[in-house]
Amino acid sequence: MEKKPSNLSRRDFAKASAAAGFAILASRSGQAQDSAETLKIGLIGCGGRGCGAAVNCLTGNDNVKLVALADVFEDSVIKAKANLERNNDPRVKNKLAIEEELCFHGLDAYQKLLETDVDIVIHATPPYCRPMHLEAIVAAGKHLFSEKPFAVDSPGIRRCLAAAKVADEKGLTFVTGLQRRYQDKYLQTIEKLQGGEIGEILYARVYWNGNLPFCHDRLPDESDLAYRLRNWYNYIWTCGDNIVEQHVHNIDVINWLLGAYPVKVVSNGGRAWKPAEEKYGDIWDNFACDFEYANGVHMLSMSRHWNNSKSDVWERVVGTKGKAACGDLGRDRSDPYVNEHIAMLQSIRGEIDRINDGERTAYSTLTAIMGREAAYTGQEVTWEQALNCEKSRVPADLDFAKSYPVGPIPVPGA
Repeated sequence: MEKKPSNLSRRDFAKASAAAGFAILASRSGQAQDSAETLKIGLIGCGGRGCGAAVNCLTGNDNVKLVALADVFEDSVIKAKANLERNNDPRVKNKLAIEEELCFHGLDAYQKLLETDVDIVIHATPPYCRPMHLEAIVAAGKHLFSEKPFAVDSPGIRRCLAAAKVADEKGLTFVTGLQRRYQDKYLQTIEKLQGGEIGEILYARVYWNGNLPFCHDRLPDESDLAYRLRNWYNYIWTCGDNIVEQHVHNIDVINWLLGAYPVKVVSNGGRAWKPAEEKYGDIWDNFACDFEYANGVHMLSMSRHWNNSKSDVWERVVGTKGKAACGDLGRDRSDPYVNEHIAMLQSIRGEIDRINDGERTAYSTLTAIMGREAAYTGQEVTWEQALNCEKSRVPADLDFAKSYPVGPIPVPGA
């Protein structure tokens, strides 16, 4: 990983408070809006997760309406609009006001949506474009909910950190999709663990072991770029690999618990079963990372996509007085996917302190990138190396007429 001088140094992690039942940070917004005012929502990224997030937001809040959609692909916009309008839940149906003239498609669709008068943006695109989109959203002065992870490389992380800072300067609410931060049993457990329930934390294990999420065959006459974006989970530059795209959830929990980020990592991994076919891309199918924190605590991180194999998704810690899973000491009473959107609207309306999840989500994403790069290279990677790395994985220019070859598949020590 190439190093670059940077004035973006790692700041001390602020422990989240659980005010109003949610983890929230920062100060009260100067842009609070009256709870009786109806706020307009625009959705960028019309896949399953984007539509799900929109439904979560409408389900949990009053005086909101979804008015605009944007996606690279026109068929995705059409399908999303139809699926949303078939929802008969009155908590959703009565808050849909999607206007045909506010349905955009193309690589510039997000820019067109940001030129409208929406107040809130729900952002759920593939990770590759998140840095430039988050920059544009906060520059446009919109409150936002963004899915994780924030980027697929270190330059992207630095752009997201800068966008989070601009959101603070503008008094914007910025909620992210690390939903465990808004989940009752996690909030309760983390509070107890930080309070010494099992003593001083000695080490942690975090797993995301499951099946391959999806893998699409190429359509006839489909361009390279269209196929990369439709089959986005299978390429490093579009998804960041499974440790970044999914396992960031588990990694973030330990960063949250410890109130810190790792100082270095060594990793293993590879492709145990995927054949060298275009549809399987260039990502690996397994990672095992040993992260070390400044206080000497180690976190063993394991993530893999192996079909017909044992699945595990959890976080567990051992302390001087016992051990616990990070949700064991609490109980869920509500849906975290809805909670995060309730918190967002409460923050926008000034009912709770303003939320800005941007920095911590960027740093947890960077933690996952750091582990991935240690595995890809076979080298120990430090936090400062990861933060300052210049290597960009996203093509500088996206064009449906251009070629975007796959690979090469990373080989450690090469």
